[in-house]
Amino acid sequence: MENSIFAVVSLDGFITRLDGQLDWRVRAGNGSDNDTFGRTEFLKSVSTVVMGRRTFLKCLAETQWPYPHQRVVVLTKTLKEAPKHLAEQVQLFDGSVEDLAIELDADGESRVFLDGGKAAQQFLQAGLVDDITIMTAPVLLGEGMPLFAGPLKKDMYLSHVETQAYDNGFVQTTYLCNYSDE
Repeated sequence: MENSIFAVVSLDGFITRLDGQLDWRVRAGNGSDNDTFGRTEFLKSVSTVVMGRRTFLKCLAETQWPYPHQRVVVLTKTLKEAPKHLAEQVQLFDGSVEDLAIELDADGESRVFLDGGKAAQQFLQAGLVDDITIMTAPVLLGEGMPLFAGPLKKDMYLSHVETQAYDNGFVQTTYLCNYSDE
């Protein structure tokens, strides 16, 4: 099983404004739909999406559920049940990410998308992330919610896989995570 991060960030490393807004993504690309750069193709390879409660609530507020073809697991200690219309697809989980990874692997999941800062950080801290793809938007926000926030047990070195620049100024870079002690 492969655990992957795919995130759109501002040049200064934020995934949302402090109030959770994402308006800057479209404006940074001169009005084009930047969320589709590589994301649509990436999602075709994903069997499960793992996210935190805040990301889940943001997804619920969208006009269309963003993950109609994937199992969704929400890391939460406070939510007690999934909305009825998503009950077959959404699982609430209040255990450790290590336990979740064991469960997902036993269920035969192939690729897990870690959506949102909290899920990404918890899996990074546990040493369970295989690859990271960052879509960098040509905008400085000055403040916001960072993708990578919180301590790691040790430095994590990454191996560059590829970088692609788009005409609207967005740059997508993919890395593999290295967990060796060398």
